[in-house]
Amino acid sequence: MSKLQSEVLKDAISQIVQDAKKNRKFTETVELQISLKNYDPQKDKRFSGSIKLPHIPRPKMKVCMLGDAQHVEEAEKMGLDYMDVEALKKMNRNKKLVKKLVKKYHAFLASETIIKQIPRLLGPGLNKADK
Repeated sequence: MSKLQSEVLKDAISQIVQDAKKNRKFTETVELQISLKNYDPQKDKRFSGSIKLPHIPRPKMKVCMLGDAQHVEEAEKMGLDYMDVEALKKMNRNKKLVKKLVKKYHAFLASETIIKQIPRLLGPGLNKADK
């Protein structure tokens, strides 16, 4: 097995940073993929642990809690947006209201008791939006 040469890595990173100096209207990301040769994760347990990233991956991610009374209280304490069953029933499967809700949030969390009721209350809007 050969090791990654630090000079090559530094040159590549400096080239990426230099190319990223262009003024673009979106956040650029870089994906690093490392392949480990002759390593069987079933047998070799050399790598374990977690890493805390220096930057938050999605700092402006908005999440909405669809829950029962207990989970709504927890979401309220944490400062999350939430909706209970009554608020979902008020939408009355209105496609425009569901679409508006889907656009407002990046992700939804649902209580186990309510998750089966969501398609019946909101219709197929969440599935169509891949939420």
